[in-house]
Amino acid sequence: MSKKVSIRSLKTGVPGLDNLLGGGIPEFSFNLIAGTPGSGKTTLAHQIMFSLATPSHRALFFTVLGEPALKMLRYQQQFPFFDINKVNESIRYVNLSADILEGDFDRVLSRIAEEVKDYAPSLVVVDSFRSVVQSAKQQEQGGVELQGFVQHLAMQMTSWQATTFLIGEYMMPEAESSPIFTVADGILWLSQNLQRSSMVRKIQVVKMRGQAQVPGLHTFRISDAGIQVFPRAIVQLGAVDSAVAPAMANERVAMGVPGLDEMLGGGLPVGYSLVVVGPSGSGKTILATQFLAEGIRRGEPGVIAAFEKSPSQLLNNKLHAMVEAGQVGVIDTRALDLSIDETLHDLIEMITRMHAKRVVIDSLSGFELALAPQFSEDFRGSLYRMIAQLTTMGVTILMIAELEDRYTDLRFSPYGSAFLTDAIIVQRYIEIVGQFKRVFSVVKVRGSEHSKDIRLFDITDEGIIIGETLSEYAGILSGRPVVSP
Repeated sequence: MSKKVSIRSLKTGVPGLDNLLGGGIPEFSFNLIAGTPGSGKTTLAHQIMFSLATPSHRALFFTVLGEPALKMLRYQQQFPFFDINKVNESIRYVNLSADILEGDFDRVLSRIAEEVKDYAPSLVVVDSFRSVVQSAKQQEQGGVELQGFVQHLAMQMTSWQATTFLIGEYMMPEAESSPIFTVADGILWLSQNLQRSSMVRKIQVVKMRGQAQVPGLHTFRISDAGIQVFPRAIVQLGAVDSAVAPAMANERVAMGVPGLDEMLGGGLPVGYSLVVVGPSGSGKTILATQFLAEGIRRGEPGVIAAFEKSPSQLLNNKLHAMVEAGQVGVIDTRALDLSIDETLHDLIEMITRMHAKRVVIDSLSGFELALAPQFSEDFRGSLYRMIAQLTTMGVTILMIAELEDRYTDLRFSPYGSAFLTDAIIVQRYIEIVGQFKRVFSVVKVRGSEHSKDIRLFDITDEGIIIGETLSEYAGILSGRPVVSP
């Protein structure tokens, strides 16, 4: 018989946060929400509180701000999680600013204890005790007394039969030396980074006792809907979905361009990532369009992530009709300051909803531009995580990459990212008898035989039409007989 104590996890109501915490906030735990000013600590606490508070699971919110709670609520009311019917019925606000101004810490602690005893809450939030410290410093009270107050407050909160949250404004050096970090069962660290004109918010679960939290920094946003967390994709080797593994081992994806499947050795293997590289106007987007259209013809829905062009610019009439019919999903990611985690979250959500099998990213150049500067510095690492996560789902990816055509140079991918992909198709311009001609070749298909020919192709109303090999065309021009292989 197991003697393991079962600890109930409380759902936070913050999208993505429960995944980081290992399932939610442990009931009756003492948690510290810490970070720099303006990083979203109070909003996070309110979103959690309003999600959990009910008439039988009441919440008590202590504010030690100099401004009344009504002013704070004025801003929180802008979010959809705020429910005015819960105020005073399930949530009670207590302002301690008058007690703080008198500087009697023992009285403040007694007042908090009395309120908790009388109201018997299941949730308690104290926001923000740092202002207590600042007030005491102005009154020239000693550091030992300040530390004693904070420690006594923390010990009180751990002793209540309630899930408690203490909000504090900390700089990292302070956090390393504060004993409060040792006492806390859970620590959520919020930060915001400004680089040039780009603002990115990050959250880290420093610790969460008794649960396997997800390590590292994760992006979050504060929007009109409140806070949403985008957990960082963590690549797990060998984590291919068992439901798609057999198909990935044996099946091939038809590209929708007559003759291209043969050049690829029978089509593109399921779950592969393909990058189509070439200069502007060489037909990369048209190839991607035919790839998606062929998927629709075969009952395989697709998704386009448009980083460079707007959806209206990206889609031709035929594909636009498929989007209208719900057969192809479009993610417009032209807004700046994206992170790889946000992009991947939106992609996975749409892929799952549509049961999509094909994904087009147009283009990698636009993707890098759309990323906030903090993320574009590690573009290759971000791209690797995204490709690994999507291919693990059994999705076949076609990525478009712009390459400057220098005519004499032959490059296979931008950013030194050739090693990230399973297959590469290169499109180029060549000059023959005073005319530009388009040619392309299959440079790489991992683990598969493929054509080594360089073939000419034209773009017509029907899409890409593959023509002769370059050697055959040279023979035609020279008047020599051409022998088909």
